[in-house]
Amino acid sequence: MEGETGEEQGMKGSHGGESGMEGVAAMEACYQGFNPAAYLQYNYTAPRADFHRRDSIVPWKLSCLHKAFTEEGLRGEVLVDVGSGPTLYQVMSACEHFDRIILSDFLEVNRNELLKWLQGGEGSLDWTPYLQHVCELEGRSPTAWREKAERLRSVVTDVLPVDVHQPHPLPPGTLPHSGADCLVSSFCLESVSPDLASFTRALGHLSRLLRRGGHLLLIGALGESFYLGAPGLRIPVVSLEESQVCSSLRVCGYNLLRLSVYHLPPDMKLGVDDVTGVFFAEARKP
Repeated sequence: MEGETGEEQGMKGSHGGESGMEGVAAMEACYQGFNPAAYLQYNYTAPRADFHRRDSIVPWKLSCLHKAFTEEGLRGEVLVDVGSGPTLYQVMSACEHFDRIILSDFLEVNRNELLKWLQGGEGSLDWTPYLQHVCELEGRSPTAWREKAERLRSVVTDVLPVDVHQPHPLPPGTLPHSGADCLVSSFCLESVSPDLASFTRALGHLSRLLRRGGHLLLIGALGESFYLGAPGLRIPVVSLEESQVCSSLRVCGYNLLRLSVYHLPPDMKLGVDDVTGVFFAEARKP
């Protein structure tokens, strides 16, 4: 983030009192100097993205997403990925089941990273192995990855700024009046919130983007207090437990349908964070 844009100033709105505002502003400051290329290298290469290992983090996440969209039949018109970061893996299964996908992130550097790939350029990470793996999960030949890449580029219609600490996180007029059919959010809320109360409020703000009967797929870190957003840049994280995730979803009015947990093997603990596990929650807005 360079300077302070209007969207960044907007992050300092009403967040539950002066202390909440100060906490969110402090989190904003932590993201100065965030480096998408470094973040991708830390988290989306081997061993965390080893497609020959069943106990690798990324294949586990892709499997959870595949099951939700393919086996459980989540589909619709509009899906919003809230806090995409510089990553695309979280919508590779979804792109076959939704007519329109909206990516979003608070940081301009992350939105630019996404746009590079979507516009046919080379990003900081080669997404080909990811596309191939998802094709295999779908029972297709790995060589079908080019078709999937074309499909993904065709259904992503927008890459927008988002601020989960605002009651209305996306720009006005982005969504149909009834809301999106599905939301996906991965490693976002706990990474941009100063405390559990802010995390829960942000989760409630997401509900306003979702139509009644719509689904939320939430992926996040367990037991994590920091991660590296660039060399030497330690970003604080709300350290969550499973019970707290379930409670926050319930407080925000979601019906929790499924919660799966991945526990990190010792060799996945690389020093770029102190995460102990990852959760995948599927919830429904009644």
